[in-house]
Amino acid sequence: MNVVTSDGTVAKALSVLDQVTAMGRPVRMRELLETSEFPKPTLYRLLQTLTNQRMLSYDKEQQTYAPGIRLVSLAHSAWSQASLAPIAAPHISALAASLREAIHLAQIDNGQVVFVDKRQASNRFETLARTGQVAPAYCTGVGKAILAHLSDDAQAQALRQQAFLKYTGATHTSAETLLRELEEIRADGIAFDREEHEVGIISIAAPILTNVGRVVGAISIATATNRHTLDGLNAFRPALLDCAALIGAEAQSWQSPSAPS
Repeated sequence: MNVVTSDGTVAKALSVLDQVTAMGRPVRMRELLETSEFPKPTLYRLLQTLTNQRMLSYDKEQQTYAPGIRLVSLAHSAWSQASLAPIAAPHISALAASLREAIHLAQIDNGQVVFVDKRQASNRFETLARTGQVAPAYCTGVGKAILAHLSDDAQAQALRQQAFLKYTGATHTSAETLLRELEEIRADGIAFDREEHEVGIISIAAPILTNVGRVVGAISIATATNRHTLDGLNAFRPALLDCAALIGAEAQSWQSPSAPS
């Protein structure tokens, strides 16, 4: 049964769903109301709709909302069908085990990067990126690796979608400075996050390209500056590029539903 009647209602319901899942824990309505764009009656109606559709679950005793079983099922289907994760899984697992470092797999969507998988082969350092997390493309290693290899039209569109907020002293704050680096990345084949999104966090990233040069994602090794230097990350370059090439070869016939050209 489809209870939504317009795109506007769908967008509102998805906004509430995003708000609940972003909390990372069961949440009460009053907490949602504090940051919600909707008045209380609208928020309550949307929560009821999502609960009735099993996209959210409601704990009557605790009076909290949490992601529902239908959402879990849909997420699993999306992970299997619309992400590189199943193709890349054995390769990033092998890379993480070999290097004993955290490996991130990401794709781009509406100008932002989505982390679709992660391998943490050691407990020496825990990265903040989580599967399903969205991050800016302009100030992350994986994001810049993808942006650099988009077609001119797709790249221009993605750049228009960047906020260029200044997270650290190293963050790009304009398309002009970012474009200069993207040219270097395209020539070099490797991107770095130089503490651009978070102070103390660096990464080396490689694009995942099919045999015809279409970029479908990126992988990175992320770490802390108290464990590695940017120059030190260069030691991982050959293994990272080999892993990206293996994934790209297997992804030759795979097409993300929203993949840019």
